[in-house]
Amino acid sequence: MHAYRSHTCADLTAANVGENVRLSGWVHRVRDHGGILFIDLRDHYGTTQVLCDPDSPVFAEVEKVRSEWCIRIDGNVKARDPELVNPKLPTGEVEVFVRDIEVLGSAKELPLMVFGDQEYPEETRLRYRYLDLRREKMQTNMKLRSDVVASMRKRMWDKGFREFQTPIITASSPEGARDFLVPSRLHPGKFYALPQAPQQFKQLLMVSGFDKYFQIAPCFRDEDPRADRSPTDFYQLDMEMSFVTQQDVFDTISPVIGGVFEEFGGGRKVDAPADWPQITYADAALKYGSDKPDLRNPIEMQVVSEHFAGSGFAIFAKLLEQDGTEIRAIPAPTGGSRKFCDRMNAFAQKEGLPGMGYIFWRDQGDGMEAAGPLAKNIGPERTEAIRQQLGLGVGDAAFFLGGKPKSFESVAGRARNVIGEELGLTDKDRFAFAWIVDFPIYEKDEETGEIDFEHNPFSMPQGGLEALESDPLSVKGFQYDLACNGYELVSGAIRNHRPEIMFKAFEIAGYGKDEVEKRFGGMVNAFQYGAPPHGGCAAGVDRIVMLLADEDNLRDVMLFPMNQRAEDLMMGAPSEPTSDQLMELSLRVIPQE
Repeated sequence: MHAYRSHTCADLTAANVGENVRLSGWVHRVRDHGGILFIDLRDHYGTTQVLCDPDSPVFAEVEKVRSEWCIRIDGNVKARDPELVNPKLPTGEVEVFVRDIEVLGSAKELPLMVFGDQEYPEETRLRYRYLDLRREKMQTNMKLRSDVVASMRKRMWDKGFREFQTPIITASSPEGARDFLVPSRLHPGKFYALPQAPQQFKQLLMVSGFDKYFQIAPCFRDEDPRADRSPTDFYQLDMEMSFVTQQDVFDTISPVIGGVFEEFGGGRKVDAPADWPQITYADAALKYGSDKPDLRNPIEMQVVSEHFAGSGFAIFAKLLEQDGTEIRAIPAPTGGSRKFCDRMNAFAQKEGLPGMGYIFWRDQGDGMEAAGPLAKNIGPERTEAIRQQLGLGVGDAAFFLGGKPKSFESVAGRARNVIGEELGLTDKDRFAFAWIVDFPIYEKDEETGEIDFEHNPFSMPQGGLEALESDPLSVKGFQYDLACNGYELVSGAIRNHRPEIMFKAFEIAGYGKDEVEKRFGGMVNAFQYGAPPHGGCAAGVDRIVMLLADEDNLRDVMLFPMNQRAEDLMMGAPSEPTSDQLMELSLRVIPQE
């Protein structure tokens, strides 16, 4: 017999009754039923009930074991009494009577329990991550992650892609976040960087003649943490293709992402990729207040400025006299009660706004009545025009925000999400995808008036060089994101592969030719030797798994994540270097004041 096991803790069934077996695993829990000891023995694959009574030659040893001890047992497989069968377990028809036991690893008093559903502070969970990972939910999440990555790989190979590995130590390259720098021992005073993404290398692969590339790529960014973003590293399904249009990229990656959600979505509805809408960035901001809209929520915001211009509601009327301002309405079907409207008004105040104006419509027996402060100020004719524009009726409400769109769009988007959730309008049993397209390449700083890149500077401008001769704020890029349930899952672009267009694009944003060649010399030089048109995208593996696992926090689908302060409490990182290490790298640490 094998030194540790003849079967896993998920293998035994009624067909094994009468066999002598050997199992190894962790003591999930111990129960004492009047002198008979029952142990749920757990390994990576499942759980088997083992038991021991005073007739066993090792009863005294079994009495000593505690939760999370790692043990090996030998015993006889017995059928459970019919009334004691556990249909929830694959091994629920049998139990193993212990004849021999070996303690492989005892455990101290546990800082967190593996058995049960107790909640523990995140700091405790991360400090003792190896215990946290033993919990059933975490085992399930990590197996899901592994299976999702395997599925992605297979789907990409099936589409004719090859997987290539790009460097982990490279040059610093601004990608919108801070680099992690690595000091060079051989070149004192100089630094490498961990790649924020394989962006430049995958484009260089296209110049090198590799037609289709993909990689499950680690990316490193020194970012402020959020629930849906790691502060240090993350993984993405990275891909690039030559001789493609934007639609070619959509047609390639959509079935891969859609197929993964179909395979692992647990029966939740996934629209066919052909039905995923393409929404312009401008429309997404207007209708949803976000470039990653949650389309499970049917609410669409509308501009209603004409109904407030010159009206009796002075706040909005005066606001509309300023350039670039507008009033938007958030419809709230079934939200027509003062209690709900007051609650949403309080939400707006928590978001830093004075409040949200509202109107709600109620049945007065002899007809419909518009209620709320706004209705009284603008009068019945304007109120009725708003109701008809929004398609609302008795029992419905609408909320209003005004100003320059960029000042209130994000709050309006969050309010839309809250309204959809609270009124039960958001379909929780669905994954709703949408491609967001036509991103603007440039934006103007309101204070300085200077033009800078709003989004990816490497995107090909729509219209090419000619488009860059017009108003920069009107220039759109062949850039796109895939949104799902309020998260950005994929981001990509058709790349700017023409040096003359790249230099002009950077010149508009205030970057001279010399600076572009200094920052991106490797790529710019390569583009002068017959670069093909190319494009691609990257899909966030962590976020995809987070959605599939129905989790709210990325750290619940990552094996060993950092905490909110970018610290590894388990391994003690970041740590102070030794004097010898600093000397070898020609570095000196200046103490903080």
